[in-house]
Amino acid sequence: MTVLIAGGGIAGLCLGLTLHQIGVPFQVFEATRALKPMGVGINLQPNAVRELFDLGLEAELDAIGVRTQSLGFFSKLGKTIWEEPRGKGAGYAWPQFSVHRGELQMLLYRTLVERAGAEAVQTDARAVGWSEGDNGAVLHLAEGRSVEGDLVIAADGIHSALRVAEYPEEGAPIWDGRILWRATTRGPLFRGPGAMVMIGHDTLRFVSYPISEVGADGLATLNWIAEKRFDPTQAFQREDWNRAVDVGQFITEFEDWRFDWIDVPALIRGAEVVYEYPMVDRDPLPRWSFGRRSLMGDAAHPTYPIGSNGASQAILDARVLGASLLEHGVTPAALEAYEARMRPAATKIGLANRSGKGPDAVLQQVEDLCGGDFGVIDEVIPRGKLAEHAAKYKAISGFSIEALNAQPRTIAAGARMR
Repeated sequence: MTVLIAGGGIAGLCLGLTLHQIGVPFQVFEATRALKPMGVGINLQPNAVRELFDLGLEAELDAIGVRTQSLGFFSKLGKTIWEEPRGKGAGYAWPQFSVHRGELQMLLYRTLVERAGAEAVQTDARAVGWSEGDNGAVLHLAEGRSVEGDLVIAADGIHSALRVAEYPEEGAPIWDGRILWRATTRGPLFRGPGAMVMIGHDTLRFVSYPISEVGADGLATLNWIAEKRFDPTQAFQREDWNRAVDVGQFITEFEDWRFDWIDVPALIRGAEVVYEYPMVDRDPLPRWSFGRRSLMGDAAHPTYPIGSNGASQAILDARVLGASLLEHGVTPAALEAYEARMRPAATKIGLANRSGKGPDAVLQQVEDLCGGDFGVIDEVIPRGKLAEHAAKYKAISGFSIEALNAQPRTIAAGARMR
């Protein structure tokens, strides 16, 4: 009754923790020789935080991250378009978290090893293919090794070899013309504790939020993303968290973004290292599950990093898959039930982010209407319209306040496979 998981990222590790919680044997196969805290900051929405709390990780999340308190949208001139409370301040029963992606991955890894043993995660085990076996499913690893289990789950990311096995003609991820430069900088807080800000418009924007508490030096670690849109017909490099670039390549675009509440060029120059990668996603798939095999996380539904949904959706995948196994057993029916619940939602989110209907769409609306220059935002867009737009995206993404608070636990406390 073993579930084989290809990939030791956030999706795969959360699934491992979920399977251990409900008493389903599993094995994680990770391509790298040693897991390291790669990446920069990410946000976890309350619907995903709820699931991590149900895995017993509340204190651990507080130790590595910051409870996000607010989200604000600002024009390229630093003028306030819309600000709203987030997490518990907005009425959720759970907080939103800003956290370093690598620290979250390492937390999940350490916890899984503590609970299930070091043998639960095999490193230097790269998945290259999968197939149906005589009595289950087979995961094919590099160097000709194969492992058979009852189910195989592909959690091997946007460049999933197992997705390619089912969709060999799909090709490379789709680039929309935007390049992201990401880093962290020690700096003073802006807009109060736990504030997340988005500044600019579709062709040029800046996002920042703290991922640590303020230290003895009066500074916090601030995650930031600078973004510019280019001609999408240009060639682009394969996305890579490890490709460092000189800030001189892009900082001139933001030199004038100095406002009384934030100094964007100072934040950019304050980073020790800056990483570059293109904004990419993939088209929604018509099918994730194939007999005793299924996709999850970025292998199933990579989306633009808009609305803080990438890691959150991966966590939800893991929990819903666990609930489906409890209901249907370690069977293909469980994979079908998981897909039936998660694929339509992931498709809606991905298409909303791609079409400019994400929560940040108000930035371009204001740019189009007044070039970002206004006295009172109500003269440009009524606040009621802004509130309506924010609420609509929350509903699409599955974290409408009232609906989430009323929703029963994905996995009941103490639930175990019989």
